[in-house]
Formats: sequence, structure tokens, C-alpha cells
Amino acid sequence: MSLFAFALPAEIALFDASALLAAAAAALRPLLGLGALATLMVYFKPLWMGILRAALMLIKPRKSLEQRIARSKFRGQQLMRRMANDHAVSQPNLAAELRLLAGRD
Repeated sequence: MSLFAFALPAEIALFDASALLAAAAAALRPLLGLGALATLMVYFKPLWMGILRAALMLIKPRKSLEQRIARSKFRGQQLMRRMANDHAVSQPNLAAELRLLAGRD
């Protein structure tokens, strides 16, 4: 018996093992890439959040102080009118007072 009789099955087994490892590496490569990307996203989260906020400010700028105060007053007036409408049947005097308060500036 020659040495090649033992070498040929070993060579075939090694070839199959290397092909299997290559297939496993090809399957794991995208997962490793996504893992690296996710790690970078977590590591640079403050940077990404700052960029997102800056882009949001370009699209929808913040309202001025006067606009925010006026909106708050308007919401308060709406709330008073809604409460007045809820109490109009059961307590008409309270409803009238709430409408009076809602009408003030």
C-alpha cells in the first residue's frame, strides 16, 4: 500500500471542511457587518441625535415665545368653553361663569 492511499481520503475530507468553513464565513459576514454598524450607531448616538434635531429644526423651526403664550391661552379658553358646555344643562350658573372666564383676554 502506498502513502497516497491514505492521503487521498484525507485530502477530500480537508477540502470538504474548507468548503464548509468558507460557506459559514460567507453566511456570517453580513451578520458581522450589521453588528459592527449597530455598535457604531450606539457608540455615536449623541452625534446622530444632534444631527436629527438640527434637521428637525430646519424643517420645523421653534415658535417664538409670544406664539407659544398665545397658543397656551387659546388652549385654556378652549378648555373653559368645553367645561362650560359640559355643565350647561346641570349647572347653568357655573357654565355662564366659565364662559365669562373663557372670554377674557
